[in-house]
Amino acid sequence: MKSDFVIAMHSLVLLANTPDHMANSETIAENVCTNPARIRKVMSILRKSGYVKTKEGIGGGYVLSCDPEETTMSHIYLAISSGSLKPHWCTGDPKQNCVISSNTQGVMEEIFIEAEQHMQSYLNQITISNVLHRIKKLE
Repeated sequence: MKSDFVIAMHSLVLLANTPDHMANSETIAENVCTNPARIRKVMSILRKSGYVKTKEGIGGGYVLSCDPEETTMSHIYLAISSGSLKPHWCTGDPKQNCVISSNTQGVMEEIFIEAEQHMQSYLNQITISNVLHRIKKLE
């Protein structure tokens, strides 16, 4: 899921940089260097979360529907990848008598939750426009 977050950010920055803020999945996929089906999957999540709209028909595609100056990386992370830092499996067994085995899962879960909170705090300081400006400075 972490790569979906990067795909989402790349796509939104691309749309923010496009004069009409619109592109189809093939155009986005070519820019992101992935396949259009993957783009459609990620963009579907962004559409459900209100960050993009779709325009149907010839000349249609995805249209940016959020303010790039206000939408932060944290917003997109929460829509796409929230909870992805925590592994799907953890060692130990809470039912065991050993203090290490019975408590490792709970302690590790707390650590990953805290790490995600710190990351979200940092990502909350960076908007789509900030990312676009950083990229344009490299021209």
